[in-house]
This record gives sequence, C-alpha cells and structure tokens, in this order.
Amino acid sequence: MKIDRTGSAGWTGGLKDGRGRLSTQSGALKDYPYGFSSRFEGVAGSNPEELLGAAHAGCFTMALSLILSEAGLTATSMETTAKVTLEKLDDGFAITAIKLTLRAEIPGADDATFQELAAKAKAGCPVSKVLNADISLDATLV
Repeated sequence: MKIDRTGSAGWTGGLKDGRGRLSTQSGALKDYPYGFSSRFEGVAGSNPEELLGAAHAGCFTMALSLILSEAGLTATSMETTAKVTLEKLDDGFAITAIKLTLRAEIPGADDATFQELAAKAKAGCPVSKVLNADISLDATLV
C-alpha cells in the first residue's frame, strides 16, 4: 500500500522582505501566510517548524493509539506537544531536536507499560523515522 500526500509552498520577494504561502492537499491550509519574521523573529504567523511539530505530534499520538489497542488498552485522552528546535549552526540553520510531551489518561495502564508503549510509538511513527534529529519524549500517565 502506498499513499501520497502533498503540501506546497510559494514565495515572492527576498528573504527578509518576501512573503510565503503554505497549502495542503486536504485544504486544511490554503495559501496560509508565512515569512522571515514569523519564522525567525517571533512575529505572529506560521512557519515550517510548527507545522512539522503538529505533524509529528499527530503521527506519534495516532501510532500510540494503535499500539495501545494492540495491548488491549484505550486512552480516555492523549495530548501531545512537539517542541521543534531550530538552531543556527556553523553551516546554517538546522532542526536539532524535537521534544514530544505527552499527557495521557489510560485506564488500566501502569507506568512501566505506558513508558514502554510510548517509546515504541516514538520510534515507530513514520514522521519519527524520517527525521534526523534528537527526538526526546516526556510521557506522563495521569
């Protein structure tokens, strides 16, 4: 089985004065604006790193849902945040780390099992597999 999904970006102008737009195949984003200031200066607007974080958090959480069901468990709730770190290095900018923070309520789960299953989901989710960054996980069973 092969599934292709697309995202696209457009850009006009120079780096600092230019404007970009992001779109997704589903239409969830359609010409959503982004630019230098929203990426590097903390100005409101989107950027590739937050989109990557949302994708990683969503992928990981869905993978964990599958792994929990295989273990006979079902989450009442799971909330995952992915903090994506973009750093200036000697050879340019790089995403150097992603920290997944998960807060989950899973009836019948003990912490040791939860940690094992969460680690399995972190290693196995397709977005984790494609990223070449230090991906950490802070998982709390509520």
